[in-house]
Amino acid sequence: MPPKAKGLRRLDRFSAIVTLLGLLVPAVLGAIALEVAHQAVPALQEFGLGFLWGQDWNPNRDVYGALPHVWGTLVTSAIALGLAGPAGLGTAILLTEDWPWLPKGLQEALAIAVELLAAVPSVVCGLWSLLVLIPFLQGWTPVRGPGLLAAGITLAIAVVPLTAALSREALAAVSPALREGALALGASRWQTLGRVILPAALPGLTGAIALALGRALGETMAVAMTIGNGLRISLDWGAPASSIAALLANQFAEADGLQIAALMYLALVLFGLTALVNLLANLLRRSP
Repeated sequence: MPPKAKGLRRLDRFSAIVTLLGLLVPAVLGAIALEVAHQAVPALQEFGLGFLWGQDWNPNRDVYGALPHVWGTLVTSAIALGLAGPAGLGTAILLTEDWPWLPKGLQEALAIAVELLAAVPSVVCGLWSLLVLIPFLQGWTPVRGPGLLAAGITLAIAVVPLTAALSREALAAVSPALREGALALGASRWQTLGRVILPAALPGLTGAIALALGRALGETMAVAMTIGNGLRISLDWGAPASSIAALLANQFAEADGLQIAALMYLALVLFGLTALVNLLANLLRRSP
């Protein structure tokens, strides 16, 4: 067989393997969703869509509602995103721009440190919040203990390194020619950053925010340790609350019967929320 034909054959095999692996990911996700939905069937039959806006969660009476837990998940994730988004973007700008007062070696060391912080287990953030953050909030704010605000700040601390690392990659991928062209036309550093670099990196920045929000929505241990496990909706950010992931972690081991199905129904809701976040992020990335 000629060398060219052998090369094409190897390329076809490689393409087939890559395609198979690419299809494997959605297949696994689909299998997970189907299994969760199957386990949730008893609760779907018992409560229907009313489960989504029910506010009672009482295993003793087999009465279950998802709204307080969905509320806690969304509020803590919103707090985390509101804090982690600007902080992560600011850190990424600090680590990618050439600053006369920041040595290049120190900048690279800080970038490595941020990437290492992204791998810190969330349970460490939860322990730090219990020992340091919550006592601080009790001394300086109306926060009385674990609750929505404490959980939201803890989530922000957990996702800032991830947001910063991914945003830095997006900013670093922008062609240097764009920066040089803007500066050559007389734009200042901040004009170049705001009108050229950030718009060019917007798809990557959107992906970074979406991944950070996805982690915040599904974060378990840090939230379970700091949210207070209240089972009611409250507009008081300092009051104890609950989230879907925290409730799953706290109750699944001892659940049985209809409670297991209700927890799996909640897991299905969380699966849908994260899928919706990723869908909206893709739509935003593709919009002109």
